[in-house]
Amino acid sequence: MAAPPNSAPNTATDAFAPRHLGLDQGARELIRKRLGLEAVQSIVHQALPRDLLQDAPDMGQPLTPDQALAQLRQLAARNHPAKSMIGLGYYGTATPAVIQRCVLEDPSWYTAYTPYQPEISQGRLEALFVFQTMISELTGLPIANASLLDEGSAAAEAMTLCGRVDRGRRPRFAVDSDVFPQVMAVLETRAGPLGFELVSFDPVTEALPGDICGALVQYQGTSGRLVDLEPLAQAAHQDGALLVVAADPLALTLLRPPGQAGADVCIGSTQRFGVPMGYGGPHAAYMSVRQDLVRQLPGRLVGLAADAEGQPAYRLALVTREQHIRREKATSNICTAQVLLAVIAAMYGVWHGPEGLKRIATEVHAKATGLARALAGIGHKPTNPSYFDTLRLRLPGKAKAVRAAARQRGLAVWAADEDTVLVSVDETTSLEDLAVVVGAVGQALVLPTPLDLDLDVSELSSEGLAGVPAGLRRQGQFMQEPVFAAHRTELAMMRYLKSLADKDYALDRGMIPLGSCTMKLSSAVEMAAVTWPQFAQLHPFGPVEDAQGTLEVMRQLSADLLRLTGYDALSLQPNAGSQGELAGLLAIRRYQLDCGEDRPVCLIPISAHGTNAASAVLAGFEVVGVATDSSGDISFDDLKAKLVAHDGRVGAIMLTYPSTHGVYEAGVGQVCDMVHRAGGQVYIDGANFNALVGWAKAGHFGGDVSHLNLHKTFAIPHGGGGPGVGPVAAKAHLAPYLPGHSLVDVSLGGAPPSLTFGAVAASPFGSPLVLPISWAYIKMMGAAGMRQATEDAVLAANYVAAELEDNYPVLYRGPGGWVAHECLLDLREMTKRTGVTAEDVAKRLMDYGFHAPTMAFPVAGCLMVEPTESENLGELDRFIAAMLAIAGEVEAVADAGASVAESVLRRSPHTAAVVCADEWSRPYPRSLAAYPAGQVDGKYWPPVGRVDSALGDRNLIARMST
Repeated sequence: MAAPPNSAPNTATDAFAPRHLGLDQGARELIRKRLGLEAVQSIVHQALPRDLLQDAPDMGQPLTPDQALAQLRQLAARNHPAKSMIGLGYYGTATPAVIQRCVLEDPSWYTAYTPYQPEISQGRLEALFVFQTMISELTGLPIANASLLDEGSAAAEAMTLCGRVDRGRRPRFAVDSDVFPQVMAVLETRAGPLGFELVSFDPVTEALPGDICGALVQYQGTSGRLVDLEPLAQAAHQDGALLVVAADPLALTLLRPPGQAGADVCIGSTQRFGVPMGYGGPHAAYMSVRQDLVRQLPGRLVGLAADAEGQPAYRLALVTREQHIRREKATSNICTAQVLLAVIAAMYGVWHGPEGLKRIATEVHAKATGLARALAGIGHKPTNPSYFDTLRLRLPGKAKAVRAAARQRGLAVWAADEDTVLVSVDETTSLEDLAVVVGAVGQALVLPTPLDLDLDVSELSSEGLAGVPAGLRRQGQFMQEPVFAAHRTELAMMRYLKSLADKDYALDRGMIPLGSCTMKLSSAVEMAAVTWPQFAQLHPFGPVEDAQGTLEVMRQLSADLLRLTGYDALSLQPNAGSQGELAGLLAIRRYQLDCGEDRPVCLIPISAHGTNAASAVLAGFEVVGVATDSSGDISFDDLKAKLVAHDGRVGAIMLTYPSTHGVYEAGVGQVCDMVHRAGGQVYIDGANFNALVGWAKAGHFGGDVSHLNLHKTFAIPHGGGGPGVGPVAAKAHLAPYLPGHSLVDVSLGGAPPSLTFGAVAASPFGSPLVLPISWAYIKMMGAAGMRQATEDAVLAANYVAAELEDNYPVLYRGPGGWVAHECLLDLREMTKRTGVTAEDVAKRLMDYGFHAPTMAFPVAGCLMVEPTESENLGELDRFIAAMLAIAGEVEAVADAGASVAESVLRRSPHTAAVVCADEWSRPYPRSLAAYPAGQVDGKYWPPVGRVDSALGDRNLIARMST
């Protein structure tokens, strides 16, 4: 979009790109000289195959930060969030200001990476441990994970868990007919490729179907009704099946916990624990299970272990479930969780404590009770005698009239069909809102209604739980752990959140040189709109005319992404890169089946991201690996052999470009042609798109479909492991098979496709709340800025590779000897010669004030380094100096013939407590441990020493105890 006509032109001082890019022109020329390039030469022209190069796309004049914010404000003004009483899993909530300011708006939290290096991730790991404890307490089940993507995908994960426990003997899964419709849609999408048969039943009027592996019951249901879970659990267990319960965590402060009623698995969304609706996401889902099901639990699990000094330390537990290890045998393709949102939900629980949560829930229920009585007073008693916060009204032929009357008064209710209205109460609902509902019903039915309800919420609250049968009420205390009682004042809460952040390492401290992860800057101006109420308070199923600003953001973002990728159609629904993979593969599979071709084989290079293989299995493909040659490229000989061996059965190949080995493979076009000639489709994984933006388009050099990681390439922050956004883009022939939605038109105003494939996420557009971040990044960078960002990322990676080559050989290089935007450092010979491992180097880097590069992927014994375009030359040189100093330490240990086990490397990282202890018996000086290379200013102290991972798995502790 062009700049507003009255705005001043961009200048060097107000343009965004120079503020985002770490290298200035002098640094670029210095690096080019070091690499042997002429100052005017572009390294991308040297490294990227010439047949892939394209001119910069036309993106319009880049906006300044002020212009971008002005346009976002104009777009926000086009949103008119009605007061929502729609419910259906999305509710108004009050985010405590201290949590908004100290978590959601704090780069110490939102720029952190997934806690794969636990020693410098103790703050967010503790917060997730609190989340797990809270969910376990509320659900009555002993083990909870550290969040999932959304309630729909959590339900699908529960279904597959039931199938695994049943060992695939009975691939039938019973689903409550009152389940949320968006959850049912995701279940339908996921069930088909895996061979599950979904059986609908009414748990109130029908017996549990037989011959099933599991059953899902919504507690409370779409209609608001509550059911007794205990008979259902007994019936399921008698048949050898599992009972899964989808439960609202706020309701569980008043309702009998599912675990106490015999449920085996509990899932749900924690959105109403302080996380804005955001037009559907991002929100953290949860799953809790029986103790014996822990190894079937998808997603991440935080466990309590100990460090080398015996001090308590958190870590990710049972990591053998991670996709890069198990690949096609992984139990799930979930990679990105929703950590930032899970942290907010956990801190909401800490801030309010059990008493506060119960008070909020009691007031919500009391308002629902008052509304039920008022409606009964005008002759329309709700049809559900039991409820927590949702009432179902039977109004033959008048549902839409009621909805319209409410809308005239600025309030949104849900018309389930022509005769049924659903009304949900939340913590933001006022007495005036209740009066509007009664008035809307009266207007639609031409009934006299009072102007006010004269309700006393405190009096209704004191009456007890009128809508909850006695046998379904929670008994006893919950969340009695000290953390839920110790932070009632803002000062105490602020200090607690700061203490957690201080235990972490995020981009606000220094470079996170993680290969394959692109830890680039998420600028403050890009983040600004996330908390604006016009974007944050939209219900995803509210009137579409109320969300025109958000829809326009998505239209423009989609158009820009298509210009950059060369594809024809795009879906923003996938709320993680793994879900984008799944959506793209499902599109290929369904397209081929509709063409009368059953092509069940998906070829995947052995170097690929582990989620590729896991996603292919979930999409119904059989995974066949393709070898790489000595240069790290795809082996043409093996590819030819696999195409011959599976002639007529190859449905797709999944390529990552540049490859996960950090090089631009010269033969990518030839690979695409070979697969196309064999009748297959080409999926190009967009995880490394940061090395292509502005220079090459996957949709032009052979791709049929790709996903893009907006949390990598397009500046949405990682948030400690989420939110992720993974939109999927495709060529025209696959467009009709991109994700659809059962409740909302996802065409963004364009002509809807002739077919609409199933949903991969509960929310129609995935995570709209964070999409203004990528919108702003693209608009402010412009084509030239993004093109420069790509070049700078490649320059930085080649500079690091060149400076470290003599001490850490670069395993793979592309044509001309260049790497792409990352380089793979080979430490295997060093380990063989000295005994010092890649892990030792990674942990020692923490003493130097760095997050480690990626360990063990894509090659064990190596480190994958990606500097990104955001780091300046000084930070690159600081990292290089640290790596060279560590290389010197390695040689010192080897030359002295000293014990590696007692070396400064193996005993790193070093905490302040260790180096300040009265006794020091280690065979190296304290100064070397504490201040390597003389570093004193800005010293980062790891909060714990090296974590004993094996101990944490042998003695799994995944929640706090009283």
